[in-house]
Amino acid sequence: MASLHSAAHNTAIKNTVINNTVVYNKVIWITGASGGIGEALANKLAAAGAILILSARRETELTRVRDSLVNAQQHLLLPLDITDTAAVAAALATIKQQIGRLDWLINNAGISQRSLIMDTTLETERKLFEVDYFAQINLTRQALPLLLADDGGKVVFVSSVAGLVGTQYRGSYSAAKAALHLWANSLRAELFDQGLQVATIFPGFVNTDVSRNALTGDGSALGKMDNAQANAMSADKFAEKAVKALTKDKNYIVIGGIKERLGAIVSRLSPNLLYKMVRNTKVR
Repeated sequence: MASLHSAAHNTAIKNTVINNTVVYNKVIWITGASGGIGEALANKLAAAGAILILSARRETELTRVRDSLVNAQQHLLLPLDITDTAAVAAALATIKQQIGRLDWLINNAGISQRSLIMDTTLETERKLFEVDYFAQINLTRQALPLLLADDGGKVVFVSSVAGLVGTQYRGSYSAAKAALHLWANSLRAELFDQGLQVATIFPGFVNTDVSRNALTGDGSALGKMDNAQANAMSADKFAEKAVKALTKDKNYIVIGGIKERLGAIVSRLSPNLLYKMVRNTKVR
């Protein structure tokens, strides 16, 4: 196990260019930490000296992730379904009891969509909003007293470029991610004077299992990797860019390929041009 930790440590240090002093000894809670972006963020932050709280529904995978991290023994596992309000409250009680503080909350858990609007049931749309919006804001609201206890903390929302531009096959997902972005803006404004920092990350395509787990119109999982995801940026590269931006206190963070970054810019400058671009862009 020691050699595994050493290898993980060396790889993380080699691939991460961040200000370690910003996150050293910070208590950082990551949801959706059992794979993909969440696992990659955990690797980077652990290498920088953070104390992590790792949450997801799959306890076996959470254990695997923790065992691969630097200083694995200091990180807390909290298996959690973020849509279960009572379980969220219990998780926060555990954090208070076992650690006593919370510096950062990274809302990364979520689920994507791969279905046309005409083919998507209302039940599926509600499920997407429950996971990608309501569960996120409920967890954040419950965590705020602990985050604010020591003169402020940082809340990070993982939204999506889809939440800025809207694309085919992701109607409800795009809407939920857009709602999350605007709720984050309001939170930032309301609690700025209490020292709370709020950052929103807008990933473009990242090579993870997100498309395999994405909901189709009837609510079942797509079950396969789509081409856009397969040829995308690695989760490790994404995490390196995200952590570097967060340690520089950036609060509007777009990470992706040229097309995704361009789409984000055009969405602010020329919506009509954006609509034409989206119609002609392959998103599967």
